[in-house]
Amino acid sequence: MVKSYLKFEPSKSFGLVATGTSNLVWSPSKEKAGKATGAGHAIVAANEEVLTWDIKKGELLSRWRDENCKAQVTAICQSKTDPDVYAIGYEDGSIRLWDSTIATVVVSFNGHKSAITVLAFDKAGVRLASGAKDTDVIVWDLIAEVGQYKLRGHKDQVTGLRFVEPDAQVLEEGDEQAMVVDGDAAEGFLLTTGKDALIKLWDLTSRHCIETHLAQTNGECWALGVSPDLSGCVTAGNDGEMRVWALDVASLASSAQRVDLSQAVNFLHDRGTLHRQSKEKAIEVIFHPRRDYFAVHGVEKNVEIWRIRTESEVKKSLARKRRRRREKLAATKGKKADWDVNMDDVEEEKADDISKADISDVFVQHVIVRTTGKVRSVAWATSQGVKDLQLLVGATNNLLELYTVVGKDKLKSKTDTPDYNKALAVELPGHRTDVRALSISSDDKMLASAANGSLKIWNIKTQTCIRTFDCGYAVCCAFLPGDKVVVVGTKDGELQLYDVASAALLESVNAHEGSAVWSLQVHPDGKSVVSGGADKTAKFWDFKIVQEVVLGTTRTTPKLKLVQSRILKVTDDILSLRFSPDAKLLAVALLDSTVKVFFTDSLKLYLNLYGHKLPVLSMDISYDSKLIITSSADKNIRIWGLDFGDCHKALFGHQDSILQVAFVPHNSEGNGHHFFSAGKDRVIKYWDGDKFEQIQRIDGHHGEIWALAVSHSGTFFVSASHDKSIRVWQETDEQIFLEEEREKEIEELYESTLTTSLEQDPDAEDENREVGAASKQTVETLMAGERISEALELGMVDLNVVREWEEAKLSNPNLAPPQRNLVFVALGNITAEAYVMSVLQKIKASALHDALLVLPFASVPMLFTFLNLFAMRSMNIPLTCRILFFMLKTHHRQIVSSKTMRAMLDGIRVNLRQALRRQKDEMGYNIAALKVVGMQLQEKSVKDYVDEKWDEEEEGSGSRAVKKRAFVHVS
Repeated sequence: MVKSYLKFEPSKSFGLVATGTSNLVWSPSKEKAGKATGAGHAIVAANEEVLTWDIKKGELLSRWRDENCKAQVTAICQSKTDPDVYAIGYEDGSIRLWDSTIATVVVSFNGHKSAITVLAFDKAGVRLASGAKDTDVIVWDLIAEVGQYKLRGHKDQVTGLRFVEPDAQVLEEGDEQAMVVDGDAAEGFLLTTGKDALIKLWDLTSRHCIETHLAQTNGECWALGVSPDLSGCVTAGNDGEMRVWALDVASLASSAQRVDLSQAVNFLHDRGTLHRQSKEKAIEVIFHPRRDYFAVHGVEKNVEIWRIRTESEVKKSLARKRRRRREKLAATKGKKADWDVNMDDVEEEKADDISKADISDVFVQHVIVRTTGKVRSVAWATSQGVKDLQLLVGATNNLLELYTVVGKDKLKSKTDTPDYNKALAVELPGHRTDVRALSISSDDKMLASAANGSLKIWNIKTQTCIRTFDCGYAVCCAFLPGDKVVVVGTKDGELQLYDVASAALLESVNAHEGSAVWSLQVHPDGKSVVSGGADKTAKFWDFKIVQEVVLGTTRTTPKLKLVQSRILKVTDDILSLRFSPDAKLLAVALLDSTVKVFFTDSLKLYLNLYGHKLPVLSMDISYDSKLIITSSADKNIRIWGLDFGDCHKALFGHQDSILQVAFVPHNSEGNGHHFFSAGKDRVIKYWDGDKFEQIQRIDGHHGEIWALAVSHSGTFFVSASHDKSIRVWQETDEQIFLEEEREKEIEELYESTLTTSLEQDPDAEDENREVGAASKQTVETLMAGERISEALELGMVDLNVVREWEEAKLSNPNLAPPQRNLVFVALGNITAEAYVMSVLQKIKASALHDALLVLPFASVPMLFTFLNLFAMRSMNIPLTCRILFFMLKTHHRQIVSSKTMRAMLDGIRVNLRQALRRQKDEMGYNIAALKVVGMQLQEKSVKDYVDEKWDEEEEGSGSRAVKKRAFVHVS
């Protein structure tokens, strides 16, 4: 009989505030009854998920996760027109559009070969541009749900992206006024920067690059910030260098309609260079949406805020410089004649002072915000009723902070320096550093996680943090019997006792004289604990309740203390130690790659286990005390018998060092010989210790897995990783059969290599083109292509059967209907064309083009036969036209050179034109009817009340509240 096992699947993930893989986005609180509630929300990446945090309460509001996606989030962007729509870019090159209100994916796109680096929506919210590490920029149509085109031009990853869509301009030509409409006729422009130090301006109407400049003089360009009014931008790179560019929006808007554009026109003008205090490379330049400030930061612990001066301030600065120059000249020359000449020069300079101003006169550093952790991303927090500047900072150490910065307008005098303070933070739901040890309480309800600097107690069911303690560099921890006290071993050689109930440190013992405590375990009888350290000793500690005198009184209070009872000296550093569940043996793993097993009572040597080539990092003893497993830095797991110390099996377990192994207390046999292993290769594996076979491979973590703890019931286990997440994996009722698992692994391997091999290598001429098709073959598109091919073949057979029957019916009217394929009968005796159309309609719009590319040219005549039938019967004309035009574009040469295909196309053209004409007439008729209804409503004296002054007031109040003066027309 084939043996089956139960499957473990991910159930919960916690311990994460934000990961440093992506930028973050600020979303203001929604208004309820005219009032904004709360400070606002932070939308952040958390490995493969996106989290929404309420900054004020520190609460997790929602969690967006696609079950089919295991890749990390690398870019987040919010739509300008619909604030509930977010575009999320992933590490595997896929993009998903999420609706935040219902936390579900609306559309998914696949076009990039590697991680998405930057995303941008256009002004109308109908297009999305994406840049990736594969150096391509793709423009996506969100209405049709397809990739429009791919722009090639950068030679390294795309680091900045912004749509430039100038408003309509009115050009006066003589007496006539010519309106230049932007948006209907023109598609606007796209500004991009790359790591190749280039800044490019693309015309999206003609789909080519109209301007390229060298953005940075010293190597790479890492960030692009565009001012809200599109009058200019700032690029930032290495060595603290920032370049300021003026963008001639008026010329861009007028050029959109001109054909005879001379090549001499430049829309981007270099205005000069600014230098940051820090010499690190910049990661982001973020302009404030409504005020004259921008923030820039690198990977250090500070954010620089710069201010754009007003015109009057720039004039004052220039006047001050002139006055100094005049005083200098007067001091050096002192002659009347020279003085008059210089005064003339100054008067000339006054005429055109702002445009000649140095860029350092326009941009000044406002304040440097010092942060708790290294900054990964920032966003301006714009909340209603808050006058101060607010900056949301996401750090690389699993932390979110909100800073309030005093603006220039709030300073009482000129000599005052701007100040800032940390207003809010989200830090409790996670550790600042990697979790190095886990321990589960005896009732499986609490979890202790220990890291460098902190120990946290979690409720496993609700994933909430109950307690947080400050501790040393913790490397091991354990719950003591009763689950009220946690003992922690640190790198400084201390054993620290923490009381969970009172949230207090009970005692700290310098156990190993400054040498790291690498491992500790509570004795099975619960009365003592053993610790093993780098000082080559294992020390046994008894729990004693001591009556301590309360200072200043005669009263005493009971206190738990650790009292050393015995010591075991060995020849090398102890990395791990384990009691056998029957308490008879103690196994000790040493730095010299050996494992020594001692009798617990007499501490005499029982067994020596030799075999590992590198030190053993972890080990465990089965619950019947018969097997011991050891995992080592040599990537092997060894299973030993505790009766004779013989090695039953050596398993090549992982692709890197194996950091943790642990037995499951009870399995179906009850002997507890199943175990888990976790390694630096980010994988957890489930093994059968009797059959020496891998049961299941568990993927999910995005960093090396430092710690693993199995529950006492054996129904779940917990793992902690370098990706800062703590994950719970639950046992399910789903059965696993080893043969099926092996087959599944081989299939996955085949599919992953299949899609990469199918990626068409572009021709030499296609490679050099600036624009290409936004397509990428995935397993989904391959399967869709196969479904189309099958449907066409079934349909053609059915068409021939029906045609032959109809021809035979002419001579024999009583002929019985033919025997059709069971598929058509099962679907209600539908026609072949209806079946093919249903197959085509079920394919996602974003995957249709790639699915059609899978079809061989031999299938094209069959497809065209059905397209002709669709046109004749007016079946989904938009889809029919889309498929037809795509196939004509793809197979143009072959179709033109084939006589039969040309004849087919003539038939399709006639039928399609008739169908389109019918639809056009219907639409025209309906529109005319709506106009008549509208006229009738007006006749019934239904008035449209329009307050003509309303728009002006709106604009006036807007300009009064916040006046945009970015770049103060220095171009």
